Amino acid sequence: MVDAPDQHRKIIHIDMDAFYASVEQRDNPELRGLPLAVGGGGTRGVVAAASYEARKFGVRSAMPGGQARRLCPDLIFVRARFEAYREVSQQIRGIFERFTDIIQPLSLDEAYLDVTHNKLGIVSATYIAQEIRRLIREETGLTASAGVSCNKLIAKLASDQNKPDGLCVVKPEQAEAFMAAMQVARIHGVGPVTARRMAKLGIQTGADLKAWPLPALQRHFGKAAAFYHGAARGLDDRPVRDRETRKSISVEDTFASDIGAEGQLLAELEQIAARLWERVEKSQAHGRTVTLKIKLGDFRILTRSRTLPAPPHDAADAFAIGADLLRAQLPLPIGARLLGLGLSNFVGEDEDDGDEEEPVQLRLALG
Repeated sequence: MVDAPDQHRKIIHIDMDAFYASVEQRDNPELRGLPLAVGGGGTRGVVAAASYEARKFGVRSAMPGGQARRLCPDLIFVRARFEAYREVSQQIRGIFERFTDIIQPLSLDEAYLDVTHNKLGIVSATYIAQEIRRLIREETGLTASAGVSCNKLIAKLASDQNKPDGLCVVKPEQAEAFMAAMQVARIHGVGPVTARRMAKLGIQTGADLKAWPLPALQRHFGKAAAFYHGAARGLDDRPVRDRETRKSISVEDTFASDIGAEGQLLAELEQIAARLWERVEKSQAHGRTVTLKIKLGDFRILTRSRTLPAPPHDAADAFAIGADLLRAQLPLPIGARLLGLGLSNFVGEDEDDGDEEEPVQLRLALG
C-alpha cells in the first residue's frame, strides 16, 4: 500500500543525547562535566557510549578502550547498566505514547514518531516535538534532540543538526535544498562501503547524487539505486512502523584472553545459549536459523549457520546446534577472542517487512 504523499505526513525523529553516558552522569553527580565512557577500559574493552566531554577528545562508541584512554588520559570508565537504560527508555516511550501510537524504535535511545493524526489533535508537529523534549527533560532529567519533517529520511538527518539538546525543522518545500547540501555519507541507508564507492564516482553531496539519472545509479548500486535517487530529491515514502521489526536475536561474549581448548569454548557457548534463550522467551520470537559467530585473536570472523525445519525447543537445543557448528571448526587456527550465538528466520516473519534499520542489539560485550 502506498503511503500518503510526503507533504501530508508529519514525522518526528527523537534522539537522546549521549544516552548511556547521560544516565550515568544523572545518577552520579560526581561524574557530571567529566569525560566519561560507558564500557570496558581494559585491553579488550569497548566504548559503548561517550559523554560529550569525552567526544571532544575524539572518543566515540565502538572504539577500543585502550585507544580511548590514549586519546583522553583522564577518561573515566563505568560499567554499563542496561537494565537502568531500558527502564529510562520505557519511561520515554510512555511520553511518546501520550501523543501517538505510531512509534518505531531504532534502539533504546532513538525512535521515529508519526504525528500526522496524533491523539491530541495538535496541528503543529514542531509543537509536539517541543513538548516531548520538555517532558523528557522534566521527567527524566535528560535531554533529547529532535528532527521534524515530512518523512523519515529528513527527520533523522535533522535531529542530528543541532545536537545536543537541539531541534531542527525541515518543511516540505525545504526538503530538496536540505538534501542538496547534505554529505551522502551522513544519509541513513548509505553505509561506509557505499559512501566510498560514491566518492570514487565523484558523489560527495546530495546535489552530486541528484545529478545522476536513475539508470546510471542502478548500474552501480542495483536495487538500492531507487532509494538513493529519491533521497537526493528529499523523497522517502517509508512508513513509520508501529512495531519493532526484529531480524535476529543474538548474544556475544568477548573473553579476557583468547580461548582455544574445546572444553572451554563449549562451556562458554553453553552460558551464551542460556542467555540467548532468556531473550527468546522474553521476545517470543522463535527462529529456525541458528548462527554461530567466532572472532579469532587476529580479528578474523567465522560465521556458520544451520536452518532447521522448526525452531529450537529450549536453551539446551540451541546449545546442541551451536556446539555442532563449533566442533566442525575445531581445532581453531588460533584462539578465539569472542563467541556469539544467534537466532533468525523467525516463524511467522513477514517476508515483505524489510527495512534498512539495524536489528536491535540485545547485548554488547564490554569486557
